[in-house]
Amino acid sequence: MHLTLQNVTKVVNGQTHLYGIDLELASGSFNVLLGPTQAGKTSLMRLMAGLDHPSSGKVIVDGKDVTCVSVRERNVAMVYQQFLNYPSFTVYENIASPLRLAKGLSAKEIDAKVRATAEMVHIEHLLDRLPAELSGGQQQRTAMARALVKGASLLLLDEPLVNLDYKLREELRSEMRQIFSQGITTVVYATTEPQEALMLGGNTAVLDAGRLLQYGPALEVYHRPATVRASEVFSNPPINLIRASIGAQGCRLSADVAFPLAEHMRSLPPGDYQVGVRANHIDVVARAENGGVIPATVELAEITGSETYIHAGHGDFTVVALVEGVHEYGLGEAVNLHLDPRRLFIFNSAGNLVAAPERTLNNRRTA
Repeated sequence: MHLTLQNVTKVVNGQTHLYGIDLELASGSFNVLLGPTQAGKTSLMRLMAGLDHPSSGKVIVDGKDVTCVSVRERNVAMVYQQFLNYPSFTVYENIASPLRLAKGLSAKEIDAKVRATAEMVHIEHLLDRLPAELSGGQQQRTAMARALVKGASLLLLDEPLVNLDYKLREELRSEMRQIFSQGITTVVYATTEPQEALMLGGNTAVLDAGRLLQYGPALEVYHRPATVRASEVFSNPPINLIRASIGAQGCRLSADVAFPLAEHMRSLPPGDYQVGVRANHIDVVARAENGGVIPATVELAEITGSETYIHAGHGDFTVVALVEGVHEYGLGEAVNLHLDPRRLFIFNSAGNLVAAPERTLNNRRTA
């Protein structure tokens, strides 16, 4: 299914949920909708499915205007974050239910499709069980199988892994990449997590407050966020943004923090900019020649196990560094944070990207 949204808006009770969305999804592509809560992801998916109709604009499927066509007349399947299975049906009957509704298939054909799909998501040994007898991961696999068995042209997954524990999420993400690698169904997957968008790959649409900020291959969007806000959404923790003055003498962040320009910054005209640096590209040890050093005061240190988040203030700005290992810092303790100028994103006064690091430099703990 080739899906096109043309200047789509959605207004509910006087409140605008979506603002002029233009988006084109190629047939058989895998697409991630990335954005914080209330970014408009679910609203957009409901329009794609035909569950809702846009207040203005058009929804085009394979060249045909389906803006006002209901979901029942579209070849669409949807998986939600809740485990929506029929409690009185076995796993087998849950998966078979859309095939029985479609009619026209023999019992033998239904059986073959159910068993093949169950095997695809590794629940073939659970077909005789009821949903109440399943774990959360098994229930979500059942819901996914019920959606997949239809062979829908468009599959919508609305944060389907959010209620699962970390290990199960990792497992299912890996399986989904394999399942959808064939490129038969157009897939749209909604998430709030930048790491998940990177792990799933494909294309990423960055959404915020009902607006589409950027769309393209996931790694391209990550390495070249078009705007300050796109860079914030596609970073966890959010990218550090610092006001800077750039000129022939280098880049200055404050009266006592300055460093030489990296190659990608040298063609910029002198002036005021915003420097963006991801938390995993700030360190407590120098790793680059001619790097910048920010003398700072620790405001908070969070140890996650194998990594430490250091929140530290310098003058009128605060930065967050994500460093490997366990580092114990007390409140108010002095710390020197090191920047590699080659890793900096530069945004102009309008918030648009004007210089980005080489992609090969951004591979350490990417998200």
